[in-house]
Amino acid sequence: MNLRFSSQSAHAMVLSVVVLFGTGVWLPVAHAQGKQNFDAVKIEIQPVQGKVYMLTGAGGNVTVQAGPEGVLIVDTQFAPVAPKIVAAIRQLTDKPIRYIINTHVHGDHTGGNEALARAGQDVKIIAHENLLKAMSAPPTGRPQDYATARGNWPTETYTDRKTFDFNGEQIELIHVEKAHSTGDTIVFFHGSNVVSAGDIYASSRYPSYDPQGSIQGMITGLNRIIDMIQPPDKQGNGGTALIPGHGRVTRQPELVAYRDMSVTIRDRIQALVNQGKTFEKVKAAQPVKEYEPVYGGNGGVSSTDFVLEEIYKDLSGKK
Repeated sequence: MNLRFSSQSAHAMVLSVVVLFGTGVWLPVAHAQGKQNFDAVKIEIQPVQGKVYMLTGAGGNVTVQAGPEGVLIVDTQFAPVAPKIVAAIRQLTDKPIRYIINTHVHGDHTGGNEALARAGQDVKIIAHENLLKAMSAPPTGRPQDYATARGNWPTETYTDRKTFDFNGEQIELIHVEKAHSTGDTIVFFHGSNVVSAGDIYASSRYPSYDPQGSIQGMITGLNRIIDMIQPPDKQGNGGTALIPGHGRVTRQPELVAYRDMSVTIRDRIQALVNQGKTFEKVKAAQPVKEYEPVYGGNGGVSSTDFVLEEIYKDLSGKK
């Protein structure tokens, strides 16, 4: 069954209701899954523009491109919700899943790889080469251990850039080094004029990253996206649509504001570090105070204290 949608708005209608957003964790998959009630999750479908849709449920946002050649998915959330993701895709098209692209290694974006690949047809799992290295490494049981079952591993990797055509449009994969994690990938759907940014851009929270990433890498990634996209017109229509790793669909002005915020808090914390301030004194200085209503959070990687400490350790060399 094919459904047609006329709206290209970021606030377009949805086909299912009730969504439980994941925390954006980057712990090993089994640990992250233990924090979720997957039975309560329902998948929300949002038309973005062109051939591209966004699915939300448990974990990072899922990008879906659907057309006559089949279905391409960017990121797969957690394995237990894979049947619900497949059911949501079936509301869009009866064509088979053919490609899975991972924007980075964290389990809330890769956990469903194997299950969704099995639901497709001759599926290629594509990611930066660092994901294969991390996923196929011997398990250690320590934090930042991303070893996982072979079925979740990428079957095709790239190093810097990769382009291919699918469903009548060019799809470009662009690597950003030491940004949110290891092996970060930006995915640009040129025909639909949509960018799937992964967690380099999580529009609902401050920039955050694991020990393989950095605030400077995040800013570099944001600038890479800004340089390649088109702004909307003076009425706010058109331009490139941005699907973040977490949060709502946005456009260029919101991304620029997010980049500017990231630069501001980096510079403020760096100045305090240069003055020899301890983390407690950095926190007391409230360097992100005016951004709290938009980006502040109370738990996990969304919490202000987590982000402040993360950036402080990064800039002070205390990772």
